[in-house]
Amino acid sequence: MYISPLHPAYIGLGSNLGKSRSLLQEAWQALEQHPDINLHALSSPYRTQPVGMESEHWFINAVGQLDTTLSPEPLLDLLLKTEQQFGRVRDPELAGYQDRTLDLDLLLYDDMTIQTDRLTLPHPAMHERLFVLVPLAEIGGQLMHPCFRKTVAELLGEQQEGKEGIQGIEQIEW
Repeated sequence: MYISPLHPAYIGLGSNLGKSRSLLQEAWQALEQHPDINLHALSSPYRTQPVGMESEHWFINAVGQLDTTLSPEPLLDLLLKTEQQFGRVRDPELAGYQDRTLDLDLLLYDDMTIQTDRLTLPHPAMHERLFVLVPLAEIGGQLMHPCFRKTVAELLGEQQEGKEGIQGIEQIEW
């Protein structure tokens, strides 16, 4: 009998509606209920300013690493289903980013690069977003970005170059 190997995947978790810290923890634990998922690490939560959208609600963001036998698209389907279970509503009538109870983004899967209508890996904007890089560096600073061939720590350093401290992001407690 053939058993699929485990693949490491990194997931961005975010919420800016409701009890965000609890929602992120509960969603993370819900992923573990799937028989093809093993949770490995979850970063600290970070309170972050909204990026690319106007909102009075700040986000709570984290990054988690899991191991899975699922391939990338079924894993994406599981993330989208989990978002819905936690009250995520995607209004196709509204353009741009919207406030949300839960956002689960597939950031990295092994060192795979994919570009389909549904999925781009690595996540196309992760290297520019402090709300992704800071928690990702906490649990995987030496991870290599498959396209840029730089570590997460190096990408974070580039985003911080010439800036004093990290603006708009604050580590908090679970």
